[in-house]
Formats: sequence, C-alpha cells, structure tokens
Amino acid sequence: MLKKTVLTAALAAACAGPHAATSTPSTPAADPAANDRELAAIRAQIQEMKASYEARLASLEQRLQEAQAAVAQAQNAAAAVQTADTAPPAAAAAPAAPAVAATGANAFNPAISLVLGGTLSNLSKDPGDYRFQGFVPPEGEVGPGARSFNLGESEMTISSNIDPNFAGQATFAITGENEIEVEEAYIRTRALGNGLNVKAGRFMSGIGYLNSQHAHTWDFVDAPFAYQAFFGGQYKPDGIQGRWLAPLDTFLEFGLEAASGRNFPGNDRNKNGVGASTVFAHAGGDIGVSSSWRAGLSYLRTRASERGLAAPGDDDAIPAAFSGRSQVVIADAVWKWAPDGNATQRNFKLQGEWMQRRERGSLAVMDEQGGYRSRQSGWYLQGVYQFAPNWRTGLRYDRLSSGTPRIDLVDGGIPGAAGLASLAAYDPRRTSLMVDYSPSEFSRLRLQIARDKSRPEASDQQLYLQYIMSIGAHAAHNF
Repeated sequence: MLKKTVLTAALAAACAGPHAATSTPSTPAADPAANDRELAAIRAQIQEMKASYEARLASLEQRLQEAQAAVAQAQNAAAAVQTADTAPPAAAAAPAAPAVAATGANAFNPAISLVLGGTLSNLSKDPGDYRFQGFVPPEGEVGPGARSFNLGESEMTISSNIDPNFAGQATFAITGENEIEVEEAYIRTRALGNGLNVKAGRFMSGIGYLNSQHAHTWDFVDAPFAYQAFFGGQYKPDGIQGRWLAPLDTFLEFGLEAASGRNFPGNDRNKNGVGASTVFAHAGGDIGVSSSWRAGLSYLRTRASERGLAAPGDDDAIPAAFSGRSQVVIADAVWKWAPDGNATQRNFKLQGEWMQRRERGSLAVMDEQGGYRSRQSGWYLQGVYQFAPNWRTGLRYDRLSSGTPRIDLVDGGIPGAAGLASLAAYDPRRTSLMVDYSPSEFSRLRLQIARDKSRPEASDQQLYLQYIMSIGAHAAHNF
C-alpha cells in the first residue's frame, strides 16, 4: 500500500512537472502550497519506512548474536566433558584453585594490630646503678626502667597467609627512646601435615613458658629475674624452628631450633653455620572440667667469644671478657583453674619456672687470662587470681643464686683480678604485688609495687602504674 502511494505520487509529480511549468497560476495543481504539503507527506512516509526497516534489521542482528553465543557455549561444555573424562585423577583437584582466589580481594590484606603501652614509675634507687650481683651483666632489657613517665614498649604486628603453604608475621617494637626494633619477622608453614610445622626468620624461641609470649600479655610489668639475668629479657634468635605435635588426646609437643648464636648468652662470633641450638618438649591436658595444666623442659646450647663483663655505665669495672660454652636448662609448669571451665567470673593461674646456666671457658682480665667456670640458677613462682569480672590480683617471688664462680685469676691472686667485685657471690631476690583492671579485652590498667634486692647494698622500693591498650586484629595468645 505504501509503495503504491509513493509510486503514484512520483508519477504524478513527473507528469505534472512540465505541465505545471506552462500552466497558469490559477489551476489547483499549480498551487505551490498544495505541492509543498504533498511533498512533506511523501518525505514523512519515506522516513517512517526507513525507521521500520532499521528496527527490523537490528532485531535480526540481535537474534543472530544470541544464536552464535549459544552455539559457542555448547561447544565449550562438550570440550570440558571430554577433558574431564580423559584427565588423570590428580587434575581433578584443579577447580579448588579458583575457590581460593574467589575469597575476594580482602584475602591479600594483612591483619594489622597495634599495642600501646606506657608506665609511670617511682623508684627509690637510681636505676643507673642497677645490676644483678654475682652475675655477668646481661645484654638487653634489664632493670626497672627509667623513673617518671615512660612511653614503654608499643608493638605493631602485621600478619597474613601468603598462600595455601605459607603464612608470615612481623612484629615491630617501638621503644620510648624513639627506636624501632624488629622483635619478630618470620614465615611459617601451613600444610606440612602430620603435626609438623616449620618457622624461619626471627622469632621468640619455644623454650620455657614465658619466653614465647609478648610483653603485653605478661601478668606483671616486668620480666622475672631469671629471664633478665640469663637472656637479657627474652631469647629471640634468628634461625629456624621445627615443631611436631603428637597425634594424641593429651597435648604433647617437641621442638628443635637452630640459630645464629648472636643472642645473649652467646654473641656475634663472625662464624658460618649454626651458632646456637635448642630443644624443648611440652605436655599438657585437662584435670576434670575446671583445671588444666602444662609442663615443659628446655635446653639451650651456645657459645661466646670475648663477651664483655662490664655493665653499661659501670666506669669502675675493669676490662674483662669471657670466651667459652654456655648452656641453659629450663623447667616450667603452669596450672589454671576456672569453676566449670568458665573463666569469665573467677579464675586462678599458678605459674613457675626454674633455670640453670652453666658456663665454662676462659676469662681474660687486662693482659692476663685464666679458666672460668660457673653454675648459676634462678626461679620464680607467681599466682594470679581473678576475683571479679575484669579485676585480678597477683603475687610473684623472684630469686637468683649466683653460686660461687671459679675464677682462676682470682684464686691465683693475679693483680687486677680482685676488681671483679661484681661477680662476688650473692642471691638477688624480689617480691612483687599487682592488681589490674581490664574494662574490656582490649584495655588494661595495672598497679604494681615491688621490693627489689638485686644487690646487697640497696633495697629498691618500686611502684608502677601501667596501661596496655590494643587496637586492631590480634592473634590468640598462648596457653
């Protein structure tokens, strides 16, 4: 119909063209206005036809694309079925990989936590004169710290799974002296199986009980005497650690470590290979529904070369250095009680460790050198009782025994050796009492008083006010 109308109008226009040019203006066919309306109508009909055909073409193209996509999907499905039928059994686990990747972009974001700590200290004796009488001055965090307000040690920890096989963690200690120290930085395995795990880097050794715990988890402001005298705080070597957890109902764990040997009581000997080694074993379990326990035995073996004996700031000490073998044995035990296993209202923890260090080698004093042998020990026992939700109190007793070191230069009356007065026999001891309040699991306020007899000529009365605040995600603490 539309084609006939267009054709008729075109023939009429063609026939009327020459005639119109010679006709008089008074005839209706020669009316310019009528011609314009007719042409406008023809143009409108042509435009309508064009739009209609374009719409139909677009519809056909869309149907063609959909048909082609359906054919491609069918071909891919057929190929996948054929591959699955012919692939070896090991390849059947391959689809698990996209499932790991599908955990989302957050899987690549590490957990970050920050622990803020600070103290207000009141000490009756000058902390600059602090020492453990009868013991070789250790290196590290020793003594009551500075007087007045102290920033303390803040910790920032970053941890994450690296892939299905490895995880990593780094903990940086930010000290009050505006220094940043790498406290831990290690990788560990996740999928060795059979109860075996390996850790490599810098880490807190698994020896003892308290050594592997960060300072903010301690029940008192400072470390026990034995840890300060024998390790300078905590033993944190650079090396590799292997742990094996026995497949038993009772907790039973064995560990082995190989390290550089640069940490006290060893020192840097500029030597290849293993400089220190440790072994440890831990066992534990439940006693009914209200009690649990853990006990352990550890052994450390290392060496020192020309390790200085002068305490920092001790201007009266004579130059002396020890070279030889150092061994430390540790026995630890912990017992926890909570009525019906519910520790939120009341609970009690009894914890103690005993250490013995044996050193044998030579001692050089000025230009003289002679044999040196010592057997020294230390222990602590503490009990912490939560008597109400958020409130705890604790009592700790520390004691060290210097024994009587055998120093050939002193026994032989060598001039100058008598200046080793700091190694004269003595048994340092300390009693500490604390009470703390934890408004939540992320914050703690603590008051601690102590009477410190680390040297015979002074009794230090110590008072601490401490805060510990935790920000961000943090891994669970040890038992």
